Amino acid sequence: MLVLSAAAYSQWGQYGWGFFALLFFVPDLSMVGYLVGPRIGAVTYNAVHAYVGPAALVCAAVLWLGPLWLAIALIWSAHIGFDRAVGYGLKLPAGFQYTHRGPIGRSRPNAA
Repeated sequence: MLVLSAAAYSQWGQYGWGFFALLFFVPDLSMVGYLVGPRIGAVTYNAVHAYVGPAALVCAAVLWLGPLWLAIALIWSAHIGFDRAVGYGLKLPAGFQYTHRGPIGRSRPNAA
């Protein structure tokens, strides 16, 4: 999805790669929810890191919002694809390191 979104941005994103770089990590601001607690953090992170948001924005951009919003949707989708590519998934309420793809970080041996 990262490659597909970046390719689409190169085709239809008329705002340049500086704009892409500027907005690429904006979705990670959703981690602020973890300041409240792991459950709220998981909800805010997952709300921003699910593909339904950028997909809906692409539809709205094509139908009536215009090219700026299409560019933002493609950047958002690329960010999610990047996160998945490096092993980050949707978060579980147990904590940031617990995702739908398994735990992130170093594997810890079981204590005997």
